[in-house]
Formats: sequence, structure tokens, C-alpha cells
Amino acid sequence: MSVTIRDARNSPADREWISRAFRGYLDDLSAGGTGVFPALTEAGLSEPDQVLDWFRDERSRPLVLLSAGQPVGFARILTGPHLPGSALPGFRLADFFVQPRHRGRGVGRHAACLIFARFEGQWLVTEETRNPGAVRFWRKVVSEFTGGRYTERVAGAEVRHTFVSQGAVHPGSA
Repeated sequence: MSVTIRDARNSPADREWISRAFRGYLDDLSAGGTGVFPALTEAGLSEPDQVLDWFRDERSRPLVLLSAGQPVGFARILTGPHLPGSALPGFRLADFFVQPRHRGRGVGRHAACLIFARFEGQWLVTEETRNPGAVRFWRKVVSEFTGGRYTERVAGAEVRHTFVSQGAVHPGSA
């Protein structure tokens, strides 16, 4: 399986693909009962506006996930100081989606490890405790990528994984 990631900021085709796939992402979040959606639309942000903001925000790094050269998902990384006191560049995995028909094949795991390797520095990955599938997935991926060198904390309804990426993809992770 050939999994790659591509920066979507300068590609109208990638932007359009993310816009079309975004509804599936929101449906996944709503089905999980996370309470996050439809809160954004209730706050006055339409779906197109939400995606458009991804491409306007200087801190945002929208990526397309590809399998065999075809788009199958997306991710959005936010840059900046996400962890107080860290001198390293900071990254937060803000959004991550793989189309349902491509799940369970290692695409998400491979893409996540490629993302962590590309953006070296201090990472924050969060999941809602009400989404046990996401918690299991990210716990496994982060543990594999870091060789077990990460911190996990539960705060309120959120699981927070923090770790440092030094750019290397560990054996078996990509």
C-alpha cells in the first residue's frame, strides 16, 4: 500500500476535494455523540466557511491523505505554541479524517506517522473520551510512532497525548 500526504494549501483540486469530504467528517463526529457538531454551524459558521477558514488561517496546514495516489482523507495541523513552556515548534492535530471505505487498512496509521515525521517538534493530539474508537486509534498510533515515549492525560472529556517528533518514522510505522 502506497500512502502519502500532500499540502493542500496551493491546490484548488485538493481544496475542492476536502470541501466535498467535509460533510462525511462532520457526520462521523455527530454520530459519535461528541457534542462538537453541529455546534459550529449553530455558532454561525457554515460548512463552506469552516473549510475556507482552514486555507485562510496562517497557522493552519491542511493536508490531503492519499492511497495509491488517490485522495482518501484529510488532516489539518495547527502550528504554534500549544504546550506552555516548550521551546520546540508546536503542532496540534486539529482534524483527521479517512473515508470509511478506506479504514481498517492502515491508511490512517501510515498517514499519521508521515505527518508526525514531517512536522518535527512538540505535538498535541486530542480525542473526546466519548469516542473510544478514536482514543484506541490515537493511543496505538502515538505509542507506535514514539516507541512509547509520550504522555497521556485525561482532562474533562478529553484525552491529550503529547510527545516530541524528531522527524524519524519508526520501523513499522509507515
